[in-house]
Amino acid sequence: MPPESPPTTRPYEKPQGERRGLVIVHTGDGKGKSTAAFGLALRAHGRGKAVRIFQFMKVPTARFGEHRAFEALGVPIEGLGDGFSWKSRDLDHSARLAAEGWRRAREAILDGRHFLVVLDEITYPLRYGWVPLQEVLQTLQTRPRDVHVCLTGRGCPPELIALADTVTEMRLVKHAFQAGIPAQRGIED
Repeated sequence: MPPESPPTTRPYEKPQGERRGLVIVHTGDGKGKSTAAFGLALRAHGRGKAVRIFQFMKVPTARFGEHRAFEALGVPIEGLGDGFSWKSRDLDHSARLAAEGWRRAREAILDGRHFLVVLDEITYPLRYGWVPLQEVLQTLQTRPRDVHVCLTGRGCPPELIALADTVTEMRLVKHAFQAGIPAQRGIED
């Protein structure tokens, strides 16, 4: 690849609009959706902003790397589910957990005490009908003006994409799993 010249002038006009809370979506079949959301959470926490993270598919007792790191930093991270559907022993129970988790997440969005609320892997309970899409859309539309919400997961509903301010689709190019390499602790946990 030949080198290119770096730009010497700003390649865009500086926006003149008013700052407000954003709805941010990370979706797609590639890796990095949750990781990107956690990066936002770290950035906000580093600026002294209140952050809360809800993980719709992780169990409340989960101790993955992100849980250990956020707990050490004092950032609340809460597992709301019982794992991915293929691991569930009772999908009705999974649906009840998702609905109860959504009630807690909705409260956190609407109470206005958090600068950023992350709804990690919420697209799954939305797609399965465990969390009502219209209620999520209404909550996002009526949230306090300065609350940012980041939602992650594959197969994001088009209505949510239309509502969002920023949408990033992670595209799978190549993955070690395809070559038979299992998930690595500290990389994919």
